[in-house]
Amino acid sequence: MTDNREPVSIGRKPAPERLAVTGIGNALLDVIMQDHDDVHAHLGLAKGGMTLIDLPRAHEIYGSMSSTLEMSGGSAANTIAGIASLGGHCGFIGKVGDDNFGEVFAHDLSSLGATVDLTVAQADELGTGRCHVFVTDDAERTMATYLGAANQMEPEDITSDLLKYSDIVYIEGYLFDLPPAKDALRSAIATAHDHDGLVAFTLSDLFCVERHKQDFLELIVNDVDILLANEGEILTMFDVKTVEQAFEAIDELGVLGVVTIGSKGAMVSGPRGPLLVPAPKVDRVVDQNGAGDLFAAGFLYGLASGAEPAEAAQLAAMCAGEIITHLGARPEADLYEMAAAAGLL
Repeated sequence: MTDNREPVSIGRKPAPERLAVTGIGNALLDVIMQDHDDVHAHLGLAKGGMTLIDLPRAHEIYGSMSSTLEMSGGSAANTIAGIASLGGHCGFIGKVGDDNFGEVFAHDLSSLGATVDLTVAQADELGTGRCHVFVTDDAERTMATYLGAANQMEPEDITSDLLKYSDIVYIEGYLFDLPPAKDALRSAIATAHDHDGLVAFTLSDLFCVERHKQDFLELIVNDVDILLANEGEILTMFDVKTVEQAFEAIDELGVLGVVTIGSKGAMVSGPRGPLLVPAPKVDRVVDQNGAGDLFAAGFLYGLASGAEPAEAAQLAAMCAGEIITHLGARPEADLYEMAAAAGLL
């Protein structure tokens, strides 16, 4: 596996007229339930994974949930919300239905300070997607996702000027679950690179890697500048037994990589091999939902703000550490104040 691209160039702050990061992803309504009674198991959902469902199944699952917390979400949107909380100029591109859920989604992200560019599906098309999240007492999350309009993006849906003015364009692996979105991403990647933007990509989910391994590999080899993953995802992606071996492949490709390894922290590309960045200590883990998304927020915004990769990973770990202390994938503390107090911004 070889590649002749130059190594990723980072370390400059975005110009005032540019955005630090623009995310492209599934615009979903998060429906979150504290699952003390293993409701997910009774519904036949695989613990710790993300299962795609159709609308009738979504109705069934929603009807089985109680005492839910509902908020706009989706992986990339959560990351953008985290960047906004850090004080970053950021944007989001996605597709919603012509319904109240879509309006709520747009309002939530915009109210945080993000620039939102949403395509609205026609009234006779699918509605706004939603993700049902079951959080068990061990803080593990199990998701059942109805994509709806979110994953029906066509190339003409991703023509936003945001791509031309973003230092980093961030793409979630979940978008590969239906062919139209894959075609749309090719245009987005070309636009980002044509305007001196970097392309960041997250593997999203172990099952997602298994479904789209060949597509992901082609994307990483040809188009990705920054790769984000967790340990299980990266080992599967490169068919290796250790994270160190995975970094050998990452470095050979000239890609900047960061891999989270649970409570141990994260490993990030360094000049002499991967560096370990420890996870912050927290009193109690309540919900791991959104930990990876907020880790991505800190890492990408750190890079866009001029931090070295290891410093950006420290900011990322701080953001992930905050999100796991409460229910939901949106920060409850002021991330900018936390980062400033820690000397990370």
